[in-house]
Amino acid sequence: MDDRRWLAVLVDAMEQAERPEVRNVPCDAALISAATAHLARPAPTFAHCGSAYSLRN
Repeated sequence: MDDRRWLAVLVDAMEQAERPEVRNVPCDAALISAATAHLARPAPTFAHCGSAYSLRN
């Protein structure tokens, strides 16, 4: 997916998420707990190869 298409998909998702009927739906507590645990983990350093991303992909 090219950069512009990815951005368009992101904008569409954000516009959908801002709709009142979507925002008023309560979020599952297990999902919030899992997201909190994931975000609490340290970020990977990729020290062995420098980066997870490459301009050659």
